[in-house]
Amino acid sequence: MNDQPQFSTNASSRPPFHEPGEMVIRNVNWAGMRALYRKEVRRFMKVQLQTIWAPAVTTLMFLVIFTIALGGGNGSGRQVLGVPFADFIAPGLMIMGMMNNAFANSSFSLLAGKMQGTLIDYLMPPLSNSELLLALVGAAMTRALCVGLALWGAMALWPGVHVTPAHPWAIIWFGLMGSALTAFIGVLTSIWAEKFDHAAAITNFVIGPMTLLSGTFYSVDRLAPIFQAISHANPFFYAISGFRYGFVAAADGDVVVGSIVLLVLNIALAMLCYTLLRRGWKLKA
Repeated sequence: MNDQPQFSTNASSRPPFHEPGEMVIRNVNWAGMRALYRKEVRRFMKVQLQTIWAPAVTTLMFLVIFTIALGGGNGSGRQVLGVPFADFIAPGLMIMGMMNNAFANSSFSLLAGKMQGTLIDYLMPPLSNSELLLALVGAAMTRALCVGLALWGAMALWPGVHVTPAHPWAIIWFGLMGSALTAFIGVLTSIWAEKFDHAAAITNFVIGPMTLLSGTFYSVDRLAPIFQAISHANPFFYAISGFRYGFVAAADGDVVVGSIVLLVLNIALAMLCYTLLRRGWKLKA
């Protein structure tokens, strides 16, 4: 009888041995995902005059022009949903700026890699498809948050405009859901586009009209029934209406329904982005 211990020669059964100080990735590559997130954030922070302050100033000009043209100087001459026009339009402009910039950030990364020949920098590191997606979307939402805070600070100092939160949970929830929605759309655009003209086309013919025609400057209750139905089919409407509810405690639509719609859409878009990244569609040879 052989009393000697039996050692398996199967490589898969051997315990892993690592060099001292060597980083071992177990389940989630937090370090790699954090590094990519920081890279994306530093990219837009290096040109923050263009990526944060310029969009904030441009959006603020909408507030100035519309309140003077339609609101009677300080915005108190006309009311919408029972609040002064300036108070009605300010939250819509805020979330509109956040969503536009979330899309601009996430639609640039992979597309720039294609155009500059550096796409391998995103595909070669030991990051899973979900980790890559989370880093890109997280950086886009961070840029949206920076633009939103800049707009909120400027509007809070603007005379005749009141942007004091009434329901902070709605501001946080719809701000995150709206930013994530356009961030996922931006990732899809970045995967699909082959040149910057393609991304610009999505911006001009999809994102722009959907944000401007979603109740940002008006209440959809005043539209004809057919246009009300079209507005309620626009997911951007729910983000803007819910975000406005967080400030003025009034909304064009059902806040609960809007929350569910945005959550379901974000989950569906996240799954679609993950599937395309996993298959390498228009990313891998």
